Formats: sequence, C-alpha cells, structure tokens
Amino acid sequence: MSRPDRGLREQVYILEVLRGLGVTFRHFFVNLWRHGLRLLGLRAEPGAVTIQYPDEPAVLGRRARTRHRLLRRVDGSPRCTACLLCETICPAKCIHITAEESPDAAVEKRARSFDIDIGMCVFCGHCVEACPVDAIHMDADQVELASYTRSGMIWDMKSLMKENP
Repeated sequence: MSRPDRGLREQVYILEVLRGLGVTFRHFFVNLWRHGLRLLGLRAEPGAVTIQYPDEPAVLGRRARTRHRLLRRVDGSPRCTACLLCETICPAKCIHITAEESPDAAVEKRARSFDIDIGMCVFCGHCVEACPVDAIHMDADQVELASYTRSGMIWDMKSLMKENP
C-alpha cells in the first residue's frame, strides 16, 4: 500500500498551527466582548452558558442519575431481596451484597449488607434497570457526593436508606 504524497502545505505545520490559533483568539475576543458588556451593565442577555455553582444550583433533568437510595417496604424493611442482579450487572463492580434468610415467610431472602463504593461507581444506572423488585433508585437529586476519606465513599444499607443523608 503506498502512502499519498504530502504537499508543501501538509509538510509545513506552521500554517495549520496559525489557523488553530486564529480560531482560539477569535473565540477569546468574542467572549471577552460579550462578558465585558454584560459586566458593565450594557447588555442584559448572558454571554455564555455558565452556572455560578455555589450560588445557583444546577438544574437537573427528570431522568438525571444521581445519588443511590434503597426503597423501603411498608413495614420499614429494605425492599431488596438479595437477588444479586445489580451486583452482577454493575460494570464497575462497586456493589457488594450479602444475603441471609428472611424471617418473613412471604420473602425468601433479604440483604444482610448492601454496600456501594460511590468512589468507583460510574453512575450508569444498570443496577436500577436490573432490579426486579424496584429496590434501588438513583433519583435523589443530590449531586454533591464528596468525602474527605476513601472509607466515607463506601455507603452501607443504613446510609442508602436515608432520604437526606
């Protein structure tokens, strides 16, 4: 297979570099002009779509995948039946469930422990889709999931069942 011959324009990269710098500077000065007028009070509409995060919270869509939460039954126990489907389908392998026999005759087994390592989670939502009993949701509208320690990112069943941790 023969390679196509490169002309002078392809061999001299400085022309392409200058074209790229031209685009960059054009965007820089156009946005500087827009924001400068807005800051001076001469223009009312916003220049760029920027969210001032601590002051203005981000507006999330209805289907945003945020913090995990476990749902409860009517008696207050977790709805999880420890079928291990969410643990199996998780691409990050961040869900760990330990099953035990349930004292309730209507439920075969339940989860003794349900841990999610939020630091490893990719927030794909596969666990929510795989759950046959609709026990796990990702609709808490909480996106601030920071922790000072690695162990603080591992959430157990008690913290997953809280409405507002």
